[in-house]
Amino acid sequence: MKLSVILVNHNSRNELRLALTSLRKATHQISNEIIVVDNASTDTSVEMLNTEFPEVGLILNDKEEGLSAANNQALLQAKGEYVLLLNPKTIVGAEFGEKLNRFM
Repeated sequence: MKLSVILVNHNSRNELRLALTSLRKATHQISNEIIVVDNASTDTSVEMLNTEFPEVGLILNDKEEGLSAANNQALLQAKGEYVLLLNPKTIVGAEFGEKLNRFM
């Protein structure tokens, strides 16, 4: 596995959907995994992830752990040679994957 992408979510369903959609398109040529840590969201983020992004690894927290702790949870599970920490409000462009692949 070349790349692990980690996102920490808390009630950001719509933004997370856009971020994951852009990542799916931009990184399809790179061996990757995406891990989302859900920090006790009360919106329908988890349902959306399970329905629309079943390939995404999901860590569920019963309480909001904070950004650093949540990232650390995912880092312990990440299998990628490289790790990218993203905010769920990040939308990557189509050229992102190609540029990232060249860098790696």
